[in-house]
Amino acid sequence: MKFRSIKLYKNEEIDLDKLIKSLSEFGYARQDKVGDEAEFALRGGILDIFPATFDYPVRIELNENKISSINSFDFLSGKLIFEHTLVMVLPNVKPKSAGFRHFSEDDPLENFINLHIGDYVVHNQYGIGKFLGIRKIESNGLKRDHMVIEYAEGDKLYVPDSFMHLVQKYIGLEKRSPRIYKLGSKEWQRVKSQTKKGIQKMAFELLRIQAARSSFSGFKFSRDCQWQKDFESTFKYKETPGQIQAMQELKKDMESERPMDRLLCGDVGYGKTEVAMRAAFKAVMDNRQVAFLVPTTILAEQHFHNLNSRLKDFPVNLAMLSRFRTKHEQDEIIKGISEGRVDIVIGTHRLLSSDVVFKDLGLLIIDEEQRFGVKAKEKLKALRLTLDVLTLTATPIPRTLYMSVMQVKDMSTINTPPLNRIPVETRVMRFDEALIKQAISNELRRKGQVYFVHNRVMDIEEVSDKIRRLSPENSMIGVAHGQMPPKMLEKVMLGFLKGEIDVLVCTMIIESGIDVPNANTLIVNDADNFGLSDLHQLRGRVGRFDRKAYAFFLVPNPDILNSDAKARLKAITTHSGLGAGFKIAFEDLMIRGAGNLLGIEQHGYINTIGFDLYCRLLREVISDFKIKPGEK
Repeated sequence: MKFRSIKLYKNEEIDLDKLIKSLSEFGYARQDKVGDEAEFALRGGILDIFPATFDYPVRIELNENKISSINSFDFLSGKLIFEHTLVMVLPNVKPKSAGFRHFSEDDPLENFINLHIGDYVVHNQYGIGKFLGIRKIESNGLKRDHMVIEYAEGDKLYVPDSFMHLVQKYIGLEKRSPRIYKLGSKEWQRVKSQTKKGIQKMAFELLRIQAARSSFSGFKFSRDCQWQKDFESTFKYKETPGQIQAMQELKKDMESERPMDRLLCGDVGYGKTEVAMRAAFKAVMDNRQVAFLVPTTILAEQHFHNLNSRLKDFPVNLAMLSRFRTKHEQDEIIKGISEGRVDIVIGTHRLLSSDVVFKDLGLLIIDEEQRFGVKAKEKLKALRLTLDVLTLTATPIPRTLYMSVMQVKDMSTINTPPLNRIPVETRVMRFDEALIKQAISNELRRKGQVYFVHNRVMDIEEVSDKIRRLSPENSMIGVAHGQMPPKMLEKVMLGFLKGEIDVLVCTMIIESGIDVPNANTLIVNDADNFGLSDLHQLRGRVGRFDRKAYAFFLVPNPDILNSDAKARLKAITTHSGLGAGFKIAFEDLMIRGAGNLLGIEQHGYINTIGFDLYCRLLREVISDFKIKPGEK
């Protein structure tokens, strides 16, 4: 199949009038502002294009007739996301990625990965080889760009620019180099066919579960009442466009008869919890119970504290079920749940115990489902068939996978940061007591609070003594870790929330969801031992409002770190702006490999053919399953 495309290179000189004419011929509509696929907009020296099959539009900045930069951007917030050296614009084959489009493995995903000479690449038809660069080759009297790929035994493939969309960078799961294929061998086609069969089996299971859910009738919630509007008006901040859109999608789901199963994605501190609270209140207004499942007792305590203050003027009974409650308190809460006296219960995996029986459960909210164990996930899978379920995650999903999975799961994203949010100033530095002392003094001087993260319980008391000596006189130092008695841990965390503790020396226990607006300096000891997503989550504990925040990642000696640690620390400092989560996720993908994204059985398939082609095949398989007879 021959593809015609418009290729735009950074630093290329273009004829703008000719480009606009070509876009129109490709079926692209000119708008004042792009907001959907197959649209473009021109304002001065900026050309925005939303290419077909892309998840984000691209912004092309022109310096006279020369392209100075190409970046993907979020059309809601206008913030730049990915930088491109080349972007290929395909014709709009889907009348206004007129129902579902049929994909093939040749349809490109968003090409946001920059290739470097020596990188491994995957050609859909010929397999994995090594990229040697771009070379101009004369053909029929014309010189055209060709991508040069080296295969086994030194064979070379020259891919003309019109077929470059068939090539993507190889991303696997393991550190070892992938197998290089021999040109002309049938082995690659055999491997790809085997992989596709495995993907079909997995995709069929996903769609089978979705079909089972669709065959059940769920509860149809009523439209918003006046109390719903009153509750939402107690939110102290201005909603972002992303929050508003997510809430509209969520309410539409709840007001339909089909059981909701929606995933809400958003970077740390982008306001997912507020959306969840509004959904919970809506459920209670129809006399249905709500279970809010969270991975840690600390987060349960935080959500309980926040929601309790929001509900003080409403007749809603809120409870928390976790190890922070005594056995007697837990028994009373469980009794209240079974009798219907508890409207909303926030808790850890304790909520999934067999003795917890709801009188009329209408909504289940799950915060960071990937952090729960296998048994919990199996119980959640059963609940999804008839119950409205909302899952929250701050772990950004790489966009290629998102484009694939979105066909089988309802998903909302919050891409816009709250108003006046300031990026966290991030520094990687050698451990230095003078630096720690200065950082703590500066924060306490402006009446703020400090997190000092030390992820070893065995010597955390010694570290806290050292921090006490380095802190200003009369400073209150608290210690928090998961092995403390529940009541003591609860007391410390409440003291920090209320501002009674100045510096909290703690483990990774504060990683998920802890929201203390007054804490705006984070110091992480031995940061080289943390994963990239962990560092990003920890950084998300500060800078959550409009005060300048600082994150110091301390290492023993930057010069002797291993290559992975160096890569992680470089990524966390490079991607420190608002909405950096998607870039962080991709960097993490590059450093650690694609990981167990779709279950352990898919691990080998991703490693064999590369992450990008895996996603293309998954998208094709799902579109084949979804197309009705006669629609192909």
